[in-house]
Amino acid sequence: REVVLEAVRQNGDALQFAADPLKADRKFVLEAVRQNWVALYHAADHLKADREFVLEAMVQNVDALQFAADPLKADRELVLEAVRQ
Repeated sequence: REVVLEAVRQNGDALQFAADPLKADRKFVLEAVRQNWVALYHAADHLKADREFVLEAMVQNVDALQFAADPLKADRELVLEAVRQ
């Protein structure tokens, strides 16, 4: 876990090589997303459906919304937030 955590701190996209339980771990994935918002693509589905989590990714880059679950892509407030940024 620590080795992979250090890898995602260096390159968030390294999340793609992590085991599924790590891709489902909120704190772990958040480290990856903070380093590289594209890491959201590799996150577990329940994190992609978590509004607050997706908002955190959108702080890095509003384009992170593209990797959110479909219901969040239709969330008016989230879309407005993306447009504002």
